[in-house]
This record gives sequence, structure tokens and C-alpha cells, in this order.
Amino acid sequence: MAIVHKTRTQLVVEAIREKILSGEIKAGEALRQAALAEDLNVSRIPVREALLQLEAEGLVNFEAHKGATASEVSSKQVDEVFELRALLEAELLKYSMNNLSDADFARAEEVLLKLNAAVEAGDSMATTGELNTQFHNMLYCRANRPHTADLVSTLNKVSNRYVRMHIMLSSGFKRAPFEHGELLTLCRQGKIKPACDFLKKHILGAKDDVKNLLIKMENEQALID
Repeated sequence: MAIVHKTRTQLVVEAIREKILSGEIKAGEALRQAALAEDLNVSRIPVREALLQLEAEGLVNFEAHKGATASEVSSKQVDEVFELRALLEAELLKYSMNNLSDADFARAEEVLLKLNAAVEAGDSMATTGELNTQFHNMLYCRANRPHTADLVSTLNKVSNRYVRMHIMLSSGFKRAPFEHGELLTLCRQGKIKPACDFLKKHILGAKDDVKNLLIKMENEQALID
């Protein structure tokens, strides 16, 4: 396995991203560069660069006279992000399936076993983070569509906080293991159209769950305000 060397900025990006996705930094909260630099033991330069990258991912907003803030979660954003994911990820799967080897399927199944174990343990952070992304990416890895893969990577970073919300819902916990297993079976059987249709249904089902949750949260907040 190749050793991946990360720049200081990349490390800062990952640290701040995790704080936002985990809820340690709340939506709408100001992101003070000096405080972040002190907390992460770095200078302000990589923090500034990291915030700009996270802005491109949709996790940070820059506003005049206010500076950087963690972006708000919104039911309006969910439709666009998840519908784009469904279209693009189905394209990656379509081009990848015929090129997947037995070794690729074995690695995907290995990740899936870890993912299911995390679900059983109630480990929402592991479940909705790296393991979920790894499993899906294993199925797309032979698509040879680098531009599409880059777009999907960006969309996944934007939707990660919503995906975590979905898995933390009881419906997400119940459905995720079955749906991932069914997707892997269809891919192994070489059923391209059924697999792509099922993947779209899987992603759009998560969209509906998350959107309903966010609408409920927004309505409750409106009553308080």
C-alpha cells in the first residue's frame, strides 16, 4: 500500500471538516482563524487555505463583515445534491461494473462487513464516514471516468453531514445493511441496469429521509422563533 503524504493544509482541512460534520462546530457558527490556528497548533495561513477549500465543498460560507461561518444545513440543498449524486454515481457504476475483478468484489465485501459491524455497534461516525465512502468507491473504481469521479467526490463531501444524519435515523440503520448487500449482489451478477436503478433508489431514499428530518427540524425552529 502506498504511503500518502499530506500537506499541513490537507491535515487542517480534514480536522475542520470533521469538526463540522460531527457537529462539534455548529451550523452558522463563526470560524475564527486565530482560534482554529491555536487549537490545531498551526499558523493562520493553512487555516485560511483550508477554509477556502471547505467553502468549495459547501461546508463553509464567507460573508462580508462577518467572515467565515459553518454553512447551514437546509432541506432546499438536499434535493439538488442527492439527485446529482444519484445520476453521477449510477454513471460511474455503469462504466465500472464490467471491469470489476473478483479481487475488487472481495475488497468491497470486506469493507461492507466492517460497515455492517459498525452499524450493529451503533458507531454512526465510522458508519457514515470513511467506510460508507470506501464501499461505494470500490464499486466505481474501474469506471475510468476521472472527471465524473471528481464531481462525485465533491458532492460526497457536501452531502456527508446529511448522510450521517440519515444513518443516525432508525430507518437508515435498518435499511443500510440490506441495501448495500443487495447492491453488491447485483454487481456480482453483472446486472448493470438493475444495479444502477437500485443505486439510484438507494441514494434517493436517503434523500427523502434526510429531507423529511430537516423539514421537521426547520418547522420546530420556526415555532421557537
